[in-house]
Amino acid sequence: MNAATQTNVDAAEIARFSELAARWWDPEGEMRALHLLNPLRLDYIDQRAPLDGKRVLDVGCGGGLLAEAMARRGARVTAIDAAEAPLNVARLHRLESGVDVDYRLATVEAIAAADPQPYDRVTCLEMIEHVPDPASVVAACAQVLAPGGRLFFSTINRTPRAYLMAVIGAEYLLRWLPRGTHDYANFIRPSELDAWARAEGLLLVDVQGVGYRPITRTFRLSRDVGVNYMATFAAGGDRTDESIRARA
Repeated sequence: MNAATQTNVDAAEIARFSELAARWWDPEGEMRALHLLNPLRLDYIDQRAPLDGKRVLDVGCGGGLLAEAMARRGARVTAIDAAEAPLNVARLHRLESGVDVDYRLATVEAIAAADPQPYDRVTCLEMIEHVPDPASVVAACAQVLAPGGRLFFSTINRTPRAYLMAVIGAEYLLRWLPRGTHDYANFIRPSELDAWARAEGLLLVDVQGVGYRPITRTFRLSRDVGVNYMATFAAGGDRTDESIRARA
């Protein structure tokens, strides 16, 4: 693996999330959407592939919201990010919470090249749309996944409705996120994610849309993948769930 694939990062994205780092754990700050979404993300993972006692790699961990939550469920979590500032916040919060997470400054490509021990679970949530080469991330995640392991992605579909809701709605109207957080051109269709995963020998076992209930301020799973969606892949196999093509 060459140096380019080990540094699959966008400097502007690193700077953007580094600027937000100090407010990562503020449930009413710029990351409040992640705070609201985190319980659904955690349950989605744990219900499909139990976390207790498993070795987990959290790719693009940011300030550690998901990493700490998975560790509380009994997982042995290694959490990586390409930005130093959010990792420093995650490490500081670890001191306050006492939750044991191994935080590392690294890309998943670098971990795949250097770490010989496979992981039972790999999570890559709200990250893959922020890198120049998402297929490289999928390939590296597959490389570090143990036989029989599960790989989880969540991202945003490239549809006009996703642009209206994730960019215009979330960034400009609701102001959940700073303007410029998302680039519509980098959104990923489920069929594209599936194709990259199949190329690495991964089997799609589940895909669900994510919807928001404004009255209760909660997120829910849905069959509608037109905006946000989560997907589960298994190591091994040469089939894919045809339903992803129907809903791509």
